[in-house]
Amino acid sequence: MMAPTPHHPVPDPYDPATPPAAPVGAAELASAITDQLSSRLGTVRLHGYRRPTGTRPASEAAAPTLVAVAHGSRHPQAAPTVRALLARVRALRPGLPVRLGHIELDRPLLADTLAGLRGEVVLVPLLLARGHHVTHDLPAALAAADHLTGRIAAPLGPHPLLAEALHGRLLEAGLPARPRARSAVVLAAAGSRAPRSAEDTARTAELLSARLGGLPVLPAFASAAAPTVPEAIRTLTARGHDPRRIAVAACFTAPGRFADQCAAAAPGPAAAPLGDHTALARLVLHRYDQALSARTGSGTEGIRAATVAV
Repeated sequence: MMAPTPHHPVPDPYDPATPPAAPVGAAELASAITDQLSSRLGTVRLHGYRRPTGTRPASEAAAPTLVAVAHGSRHPQAAPTVRALLARVRALRPGLPVRLGHIELDRPLLADTLAGLRGEVVLVPLLLARGHHVTHDLPAALAAADHLTGRIAAPLGPHPLLAEALHGRLLEAGLPARPRARSAVVLAAAGSRAPRSAEDTARTAELLSARLGGLPVLPAFASAAAPTVPEAIRTLTARGHDPRRIAVAACFTAPGRFADQCAAAAPGPAAAPLGDHTALARLVLHRYDQALSARTGSGTEGIRAATVAV
């Protein structure tokens, strides 16, 4: 596979400017993309990001602060899991200022985090699809922090690195590396009334299926969209899959009520939330880099794939 250069940007399935890809039917293709991204994105050098006139070079000036935006949850393990993910992000890129803000339920709240910052920020949603929080809440929060210069990165999904993290958690839960006949996976996500959220989850299911060598992966939702996890399991069973071999992949960043609810419905292996998986930490940094290299300012609609050299 050709190494990315300034003339060969890293392909990104989220980028609306990217021509529709051929079906990712071959696991080798998805695996190759994932391997390239997983092994190299921690050392990217960005091209095309123009700093304001009069500022010092990146080597001499502080990078824009990465503000990771989590949803928030009353689950006792949610906040520690998110903090562990950000610790891994910091370890992958030492010296990068990284802060945390929650949309609700947990502290620090996003508004409080932004109030304590100065200069440039990049909001990276630790959310896995384009729902209301990404398209409305984050832009509103950034607009209210008018003392900051900022932009908003794309959500974490869909992306091959997300599929890699989901795959890793499934293996940890007991899914065989070479699943037996009549096996299948339900991709459990939070759900949203936004049509683009369901589209993103469906694309993530396709990427995960490719990573699993073509194993059927059916999206399902904990709320606001259909099918539910039990309905998806019944659909797969009706198609001839063995319920004992139907695993549930948790498309959740951290533990919470929805993640627990979906895991409880699994007749077979139930994967843990993504947490501090290395592929997810690399994806957080990738979205940050994309936002900095985007030609437009803040807002997820203007995100374009970063042109990088590795």
